[in-house]
Amino acid sequence: MKTLTSVVALIVCGVMVAVAGADIDAAHQITPEALAKTLQSGQTPLVLNVGPKLLYDQAHIRGAEYVGATSSPEGLEKLRDRVKSLPKNTVMVLYCGCCPWEHCPNVRPAYTALEEMGFRNVKVLHVVQNIGADWVDKGYPTEKGK
Repeated sequence: MKTLTSVVALIVCGVMVAVAGADIDAAHQITPEALAKTLQSGQTPLVLNVGPKLLYDQAHIRGAEYVGATSSPEGLEKLRDRVKSLPKNTVMVLYCGCCPWEHCPNVRPAYTALEEMGFRNVKVLHVVQNIGADWVDKGYPTEKGK
């Protein structure tokens, strides 16, 4: 019985991990390198940080706006309030960076909320490890502080 319980627990954990980044197909993801090139070319998508405030304050993508962790209903409401008056074709990039892509509790709910609101020009930054390793340490455009 103990073995069966362990197997079930592993399956459930595996499903939960898979869901964190699920439903965001490759066409709606952007790599850090591609986003850095976009920003350096002068294009300015609306970049929204949907992760923890502490990480945003320590270092964030230059020009990014802090929305709040969208794993909570309050964070999702802040996101909806921020974008509700924007045209549905607004180019947006969402990112969190708190942890590896497959464990992130924030990007999927944020992406889903915008999709449900009719936004179709939304990409999610594919952070493999975390924002420090995948953005800041690579020398991409960064701001620190509030």
